[in-house]
Amino acid sequence: MNPGKGPRPSEPAEATVLSQPAWLVPAFAVAGAVAGWLVKLLANWLVTLRWAPMKGPAKLVNAIPEPWLTVLGLTVGTVLGVLVGFIALHESLTVRVSDTHVALTIRGESRELRRADTGAVHPDGKFLVLLGHHSEETAREPCDLGRAELAAAFTAHGWNWTSEDPHRADFHLWVPDTPGLPVGANALLSARAHAMGKTGTAEDVRALRDELNGLGLAIRDERKRQYWRLPAPPPAGS
Repeated sequence: MNPGKGPRPSEPAEATVLSQPAWLVPAFAVAGAVAGWLVKLLANWLVTLRWAPMKGPAKLVNAIPEPWLTVLGLTVGTVLGVLVGFIALHESLTVRVSDTHVALTIRGESRELRRADTGAVHPDGKFLVLLGHHSEETAREPCDLGRAELAAAFTAHGWNWTSEDPHRADFHLWVPDTPGLPVGANALLSARAHAMGKTGTAEDVRALRDELNGLGLAIRDERKRQYWRLPAPPPAGS
């Protein structure tokens, strides 16, 4: 699915799409060109010093004759800026919300959730979180979109938006072998703690969170520490 390309046939035409603006790529291109120009100026300055770090590479750069040095610096900076801009778009969340569904697209993957299955939507730091009717987390995605725009979009389509996590006080710091957790949860949390260090990738951390969500655990991260909570028990007689 291509973010920002309009609603899909399965969704109503009035669906609201929130994503990073298209000018992000040219903005990074301009920033890259400026950086390329500054590298040229920095190289020119370093070669005038008696001693300076990176003086050898600076001499190599400064040996390129003008105008080719300027052209090369601007070109390389612009190309790198464009690449960074496209990576930023790829890594950013696109939210497509309608009266009945929301589609969350990030890193080329899309998840669709129904409003009928959602109890609340709220921001949590740099994440967008969806909760089920028993407070279980059904989605938690990194999100740099404006909170005001998100709140307006979800409430306009009838979703229950809350400005903060209504269950934040229910989270507990995880320590190894915490009692009372579902079978296998401590092993997954331990593996995730290692993945959050130098032994894993962001994909590993995300996959382990999904496994924990499947056991009913909601997970928050704060300063490389994991916090957990269990879903609220269903009302008596339900």
